[in-house]
Amino acid sequence: MDLFGLKGRVAVVTGASSGLGADAARAYAAYGADVALVARRKERLESLAEELRGEGVKALPVACDVSREDDVRAAVERIMDYFERVDILLNDAGVAVPGGVETLTAEEWDRSMDINVRGMFLMCKYVVPHMRERRYGKIVNISSVNATLADKVPELWRHAYNASKAAVKGLTVGMAASYAADNITVNSIGPGLFESEMTENTLFRHEAFMQMYDTLTPASRPGAKGELNGTILYFSSQASSYVTGQHIIVDGGFSIV
Repeated sequence: MDLFGLKGRVAVVTGASSGLGADAARAYAAYGADVALVARRKERLESLAEELRGEGVKALPVACDVSREDDVRAAVERIMDYFERVDILLNDAGVAVPGGVETLTAEEWDRSMDINVRGMFLMCKYVVPHMRERRYGKIVNISSVNATLADKVPELWRHAYNASKAAVKGLTVGMAASYAADNITVNSIGPGLFESEMTENTLFRHEAFMQMYDTLTPASRPGAKGELNGTILYFSSQASSYVTGQHIIVDGGFSIV
């Protein structure tokens, strides 16, 4: 049995226009899945879709703001019209707004919750009924190591991010318990520090933080491009058929020391 093979599956990836989402879409395609690419930046999605089509898979770019219900409803309808099924949903869209509760504006707090939590809820709301109808689904929610760990240095406080990523874990276990009987698994991943569009102009520019991270992390480095894909593929394939409601941290050991 090809435990990690995804041939014949359709994967939906949010946050697919860059970073970890784009990397995951490439991994899904490499393992045989057709892919729906969901994000706000249509031009980037078109470019990635063209790349994936060159590898012999179907790729559908869908411009969508996951925090807007009308956008999500229309996006899922278009995906179903095109593929007629959704087997895998990777909820990767997210933002990391800096600041503590004293400095965050209500608008910044709402933006974090809208994209990181509301967007995930809306995608699940409109995808899950199709999975239940076919009695199959793999949902993978991207949380963060910062759902349980925080930064002490004031310049790196991200209280809205902490709260929103902790909410992702709560949503994951709730859904996992509710939909296991429908043969739908729901799991979450807590990445540590990876270089991406989100981090390259923030954490990676903070020299003292990077030195601290490399010193304290048993792996002595941040995550490299593609190193999250193995965990994503595990949760998205038959390799995890009896695993649901779980949270795997992928951080080179940072959270254990």
